[in-house]
Amino acid sequence: MTEAVRSGLPPTGDVAPIADKIRIEGLSYRYRRRGREDVVALDDVDLTVGRGEFLSVAGPSGCGKSTLLRVLAGLQKPTAGVVRINRERRGRPLVAPVFQEYSIFPWRSVEANVRLGLDAAGVDRSEARRRSQEWIERVGLAGFEKALPGNLSGGMKQRVALARAFVVEPEILLMDEPFAALDAQLRKVLQEELLAIVREHTYTVFFVTHNLDEAILLSDRIALMSARPGRMRRIVDVPFARPRSAELRKDPEFVRLEEELWADLKGDVETIEEVVR
Repeated sequence: MTEAVRSGLPPTGDVAPIADKIRIEGLSYRYRRRGREDVVALDDVDLTVGRGEFLSVAGPSGCGKSTLLRVLAGLQKPTAGVVRINRERRGRPLVAPVFQEYSIFPWRSVEANVRLGLDAAGVDRSEARRRSQEWIERVGLAGFEKALPGNLSGGMKQRVALARAFVVEPEILLMDEPFAALDAQLRKVLQEELLAIVREHTYTVFFVTHNLDEAILLSDRIALMSARPGRMRRIVDVPFARPRSAELRKDPEFVRLEEELWADLKGDVETIEEVVR
């Protein structure tokens, strides 16, 4: 295995291999604001994610969850600390992000949006079309291959974004509240779809959410973050075997765990509300 290193400073010398898929050590991030005090979004964060693990990060608004994901994606450089990622196969994308805002190109058809990463990687056109069609059908968009995003509902746009991430077969899926903008019914449908996909394919998933119900249903572990500056408050093992279905929500242990997690976060959320008032 080789290792990708992302840090605030260039690495020097050899780095020791890591057993985990992702290891975050002493990570801090400050948003610089000209003429005003810096905003400390993350402070001394340590976290590991195992290969094939589904880890959710939950916490109050503004705690740095999305900033942490963007650092993993290579979109932002940390102010301090290091991120180490085990790359297992050259030629396979290391990460593929899915954001709440869909992030699909309005001038490209559904098929062209889904195929985008394959085209960029130089995959043979016929193979790219075959793989794209497979995932278009998998996410329930068959018949809409030539449609432009302007003619799609919000839920359909998010399905395009999901298919575009899955089709490139990344080692790590980075998902930033991908279902937050959807109505409750469609959210549950796509949660079920994600459970099925993760069951069939070996992905490491780093999933940001503010929804504790969603985190418990989907995850192997949940990382709870404190209010800004974001720090790791607690890592919780989710005690339910896979495969899972939406029926799990009726389990008394599921309800108990959700109440326990909410009790842990409630103080931070209430403090933020008081500050806003």
